Amino acid sequence: MVTVTDIWHWLEDVSDPEVPVLSVVDLGVVRSVKLNGNAAEIVITPTYSGCPAMRVIEEDIRAKLAENGISDLTVTTVLSPAWTTDWLSENGRKKLKEYGIAPPEHEVDKSVLFATPTVVPCPLCNSRNTKMVSQFGSTACKAHYQCNDCLEPFDYFKCLR
Repeated sequence: MVTVTDIWHWLEDVSDPEVPVLSVVDLGVVRSVKLNGNAAEIVITPTYSGCPAMRVIEEDIRAKLAENGISDLTVTTVLSPAWTTDWLSENGRKKLKEYGIAPPEHEVDKSVLFATPTVVPCPLCNSRNTKMVSQFGSTACKAHYQCNDCLEPFDYFKCLR
């Protein structure tokens, strides 16, 4: 008999196609798992509307569950509430850093007059002496930074709220 816990465990093996070190569970894209007899429903939320990875994520979820005998599956996408980096798991944040991507920091509201820029520690040497090179990194959810101490470039997973 398949349980909801089994399904959550299987979903931990479904990688995010844009940041393959993260599972869709680490990323917080999977909102809920429902089981009604042999039928399952997975509720997902994109990291941002129009995220090109969502189709692949849905296909990979379907393949993983089919591999484990779940053929009656509904994948439902919900847009509200909007995804936030607060939904990243602690394990996901650790994986990002180990992979060389700085995890999101708690950013100051940029609309506040005289707001201090966010300090993003280098994921390679932990220096806080870094600078933003570009607001846009390898994907729309990342910015490109460089460490002024070790001189290495790195991506920063932008904070979204």
